[in-house]
Amino acid sequence: MSASPNDTQPAQDESGNAPKDKRKRGRALLIALLVFVLAGVIWFLLWLFVFSTRETTDDAYVGGNQVAISAQVPGIVVGVYADDTQRVNAGQVLVRLDPTDADVALRKAGSALAQAVRQVRQQTQSAASADAALVARQQDLKRAQDDLKRRLPLLAEKAVAPEEVQHARDAVTSAQSALDSAQRQADAARALVDGSNVEDNPTVAQARANFRQAWVAAQRNAIVAPIDGYVALRGVQVGNSVQPGQQLMTVVPLHDLWVDANFKEGQLRHVRIGQPAKVEADIYGGGVEYHGKVIGLGAGTGSAFSLLPAQNATGNWIKVVQRVPVRIALDPKDLDKHPLRIGLSTAVTVDITDDKGDVLPAQPSNVPVAQTRVYDDVASKADAAADAIVRANLGAGVP
Repeated sequence: MSASPNDTQPAQDESGNAPKDKRKRGRALLIALLVFVLAGVIWFLLWLFVFSTRETTDDAYVGGNQVAISAQVPGIVVGVYADDTQRVNAGQVLVRLDPTDADVALRKAGSALAQAVRQVRQQTQSAASADAALVARQQDLKRAQDDLKRRLPLLAEKAVAPEEVQHARDAVTSAQSALDSAQRQADAARALVDGSNVEDNPTVAQARANFRQAWVAAQRNAIVAPIDGYVALRGVQVGNSVQPGQQLMTVVPLHDLWVDANFKEGQLRHVRIGQPAKVEADIYGGGVEYHGKVIGLGAGTGSAFSLLPAQNATGNWIKVVQRVPVRIALDPKDLDKHPLRIGLSTAVTVDITDDKGDVLPAQPSNVPVAQTRVYDDVASKADAAADAIVRANLGAGVP
């Protein structure tokens, strides 16, 4: 009985095809293993030389100073000279208030200063007159004493009447009383002017201070920009009645910005002050890179400083990974080439290769965070105006 073709197929597979399939499968598994091993090696090298030397986060936003422009004196707004998005320079007038009341107060203060100078001049002359009267009373006393001295020997010789000698004694007593009165008047007159000239007299100094205050208040009707920047949040309108401290607008200096990168607490193990950082802003994409460095780590997590901090000492507690803000200073040259805005989203990469630096600053900073010099000349100009009034009322030959 002959065998069918189906009965002979397994034998053919065992003799020919089956070993080839096994070799193919083994080769495929080996290639796959090599691929996985190679991928693991590449991943290990990437971690060793790239990922382990940096920390990255996209929870980072641009920050900057927001200088609030507010009124220093009450008044009615009569002019607004800057609007949102416009650039302003330090010292430029932004808002002007009605100067009527301030001008009236300044004129009153100027008149009071002039009157004070003239009163002190009068007091100085009165003191000189009292001194002259004192000298005259001293001469009267000496003359009366001499008259009495001449008559006393004559009384012993009965050359003069006793009444005449008594009159001489009464004249001495009267002259002494007049001298004492003149002395007290001279002391009282000199008490107002002694120890100072007219310009340094306390009365003049008080009037001068009042004038200076009125002069400064008049100048503050022109509200100026303390720094260079761009206007935002303008809320003031012509005709508004403003009060001291009321915010009118904001000036943002876009040349001095930074980035607050909120790293997870587990990423801060090797972050140190001074480490270099690279920043990419979403507004420009990956084609623009900003260079910066770490200048400080926040004193607490964001949740700790929130309006309603988390209450973790409760029965139902779930651990939430916290984030700490890390401040990155940006290169001003990069900001000039590619300006940023406050609040823009960024991605930050910090190079943590060198982690030998400080986590906290060792010494306090002596460099001001921000400063302005637009108000430096106000006091000197007020003093110059007061000096002019004083000189105009001193008169010729008065010290």
